[in-house]
Amino acid sequence: MEKIPDGGWTAEDLDRIPGLPSHTQLLDGALVFRAPQTVFHMRAMRLLENRLLQAAPPELDVFREMTVTLGKRDRPEPDVVVVRAEALTRLRQTGFRPGDVVLAVEAVSDDSEARDRETKPRKYAAAGIPHFWRVEAGEGEDGAASPVAYVFELEPATRTYAVTGIHHERLKTDVPFPVDIDLTAVARRV
Repeated sequence: MEKIPDGGWTAEDLDRIPGLPSHTQLLDGALVFRAPQTVFHMRAMRLLENRLLQAAPPELDVFREMTVTLGKRDRPEPDVVVVRAEALTRLRQTGFRPGDVVLAVEAVSDDSEARDRETKPRKYAAAGIPHFWRVEAGEGEDGAASPVAYVFELEPATRTYAVTGIHHERLKTDVPFPVDIDLTAVARRV
């Protein structure tokens, strides 16, 4: 790998550094590598991507693990993003701009807790992304997996997120478009 440049890496560097591992992100000029993922994380991403694709209107599209260039030194990779369809300009595209993104979703992993709960939502909100969801692996009273989805909407005057719902078992909302997701499906192959 190349020597770290003075001031850290830039968003453009992610496309040109040879040999970077898949799903490398850039936060505050630092490269962030992904640890091996849990079954919860993988199933949550698949469930959300599939259900959002089914529900999204034609003017929107859904992608998994695509970066969003928030600024010169920030290019995170949300687990799932909903973007305006016209944002897809070529099949070799590796990311989007914040103005293209309608919804960013993070499925929290042990190694990404602080990033998914604090750093990324703060940066997404500051960049003006109108909706953010965070999905976590909760545990029901019987010890079975019981995912929890936290739904946020941008408060435009302060560029911060406000919680609009905490969903157990079922995520049902009308924004950014109507969707109804059985969160318990994470425990099953779907």
